Amino acid sequence: MRGTSQASLEDVQRRVDPSLLAAGDRAQTVGEQLFTVVDAFDSSGALRRSLADPSRPAEDKAGLVRSLLSGGFDPLTVDVVEGLARNRWSSERDLVDAVSLVAVGAFLAAAQARGALETVESELFQITRGLVTQRAVRQALSDSSTEASRRVRLVEDLLAGKVDDVTLALCRRAAAAPRGERFVPALARIGDMAAVRRRKVVASVTSGSPLTGAQQDRLAALLGEAYGSSIQLNVTVDPAVIGGLRVQVGSDVVDSTVLSRLADARRRLAS
Repeated sequence: MRGTSQASLEDVQRRVDPSLLAAGDRAQTVGEQLFTVVDAFDSSGALRRSLADPSRPAEDKAGLVRSLLSGGFDPLTVDVVEGLARNRWSSERDLVDAVSLVAVGAFLAAAQARGALETVESELFQITRGLVTQRAVRQALSDSSTEASRRVRLVEDLLAGKVDDVTLALCRRAAAAPRGERFVPALARIGDMAAVRRRKVVASVTSGSPLTGAQQDRLAALLGEAYGSSIQLNVTVDPAVIGGLRVQVGSDVVDSTVLSRLADARRRLAS
């Protein structure tokens, strides 16, 4: 998402985030209701077109939202969707994606309000890291040919009673309604969103052997200087990495592993 759509999303997020934080546990209910709205939008092209139509007056679209959500929805949910409908979107898909992102933000706000956001972020990372070597489980959680209820049941079998309620809810959603995204990347993206809420930049680090605490502190300090922000290191040990480190921050990749240097040398020799 970029351009007009990104600006619209950020505008709504800035406006509603204080209300979501103030709502406490209620923000999780708002998140659940927003996911219900996402499902409704995904299943109705006519509805998406009506609310994303740039030629339709904003107040008209807001009125449509109020009529659709008049029964049983939290007023904050209605306010969020109204705000999204009033804004301009580059595509119908961007509008639906925006509702989904705000829904995730509502869950994270609920965790943040009770001081559990760091726990949720850590659990999401541990889950994604643990699935790296569990290919069959990864495939089962992302298999669109399998009934959503079976994928959700697998999540519950793996995680119920072991993680925070927000972590479990977000994992259930990632399995039940992937919306074209595989399970592990979806959780990694949510983990990044949690880090942003904690005002930290996430650096995903892959090393051939465990890093000491001092090494992690030094790397975090160097990256912090480079990016001008606090750094959250998510370190994964991969024995296939013979030496060096692979560090990814957003779309930036700093790859200093031996294998990478050898591959680069081969490319130069071949050119």
